[in-house]
Amino acid sequence: MQQKVKYRLVGFAVILLSAAVIFPVFFDGAGYKERHLQSEIPPGPERPKIVRIEPQNKPLPDTSKPAEPKPPVELPKPPKQVKQVIEKIEQEQKVELEIHKDQPVLDQEGVPVAWTLQLASFKDEANAKSLRKQLIGEGHKVFTRKQGELIKVYVGPEFQKSRLESLKLSLKKDFGLNGIIVRFTTQ
Repeated sequence: MQQKVKYRLVGFAVILLSAAVIFPVFFDGAGYKERHLQSEIPPGPERPKIVRIEPQNKPLPDTSKPAEPKPPVELPKPPKQVKQVIEKIEQEQKVELEIHKDQPVLDQEGVPVAWTLQLASFKDEANAKSLRKQLIGEGHKVFTRKQGELIKVYVGPEFQKSRLESLKLSLKKDFGLNGIIVRFTTQ
């Protein structure tokens, strides 16, 4: 049995020695060469220069509150022919057309000054819609606005405040509503 072990040990030593001599010959790294490819990627673009732009327009004025009205401009007296036509329309349609009384005016910003009649304020939207429907049925210009929890009902707008004053009296008589005349705004 000893002889068998000696043969095995000698065989093992021969394999190790041949592996130590052969491995460096095949695996020395001389067979592998790294390929160097040229890059075809173009260079990156130049960074843009940062430009500071200052606003050239002045800021808009604050329009949260309407501007004060300018004094009315005096209209020239109408020619006789126009005056006759106005009188004829007044008589036929039983309407008072007084163009020199309570003239429409512009405010300081050149916007026409308009007025509305605030008739009522409701917490319940159904009540506001009902009143609006009744007023529209009577032929009035009506709109509603929600402000906070209240829905307000307005009649108008009109450029002549005197028309709203006479309308206020007729609506008080017809509907029992005592409204207030306020400046019309789009907000």
